[in-house]
Amino acid sequence: MNPTRTAIQTPISNATASATLACIAACLGALLAPAPAAAEDLFRKIEHAPASEVWLDSGFATFHVDDDKGLNGRNPGAGLEYRFSSTMSATAGRFLNSDNDHTVYAGVIYQPYQIGPVRLGAVFAALNGYPKMRDGGWFPALIPTATIEYKRVGVNLAFVPGYKDKLHAGVSVQLKFRVW
Repeated sequence: MNPTRTAIQTPISNATASATLACIAACLGALLAPAPAAAEDLFRKIEHAPASEVWLDSGFATFHVDDDKGLNGRNPGAGLEYRFSSTMSATAGRFLNSDNDHTVYAGVIYQPYQIGPVRLGAVFAALNGYPKMRDGGWFPALIPTATIEYKRVGVNLAFVPGYKDKLHAGVSVQLKFRVW
């Protein structure tokens, strides 16, 4: 942690995180449940097609697996996504991470599958700013993701894997707004 900055600790208990995630999942499921259809129509591979959309991304709200470590669950920041095909987007941004240091990221989101309205895939990105990971330097990451969008509003869910005592596992929620 940067000693010149005052840390805002936002520990979230496992019970709170579980209840919050269950509520989010139930609400999204109820609001966006597809009309009754055959099972083969529910899960599908998204066909590649050119696209051109720009999304403004917020920072994150993160529900950590290790909620007893006093990690920062509020990760304010901003980013951009440029969707250049129906299955791929370029993404970049900056946020205050779980260790209360700033992280810059850049990568590609690849989501070739869909279950109902939810896109599934992963982001391959380069990140920095985690003090225990390469002394805060750049490192690669592969993070499973799910995205749901409705017109000009969307939510990205990132299932962040932990790595030893260097990176903290959790589920991150990010709001996004289509601007073009």
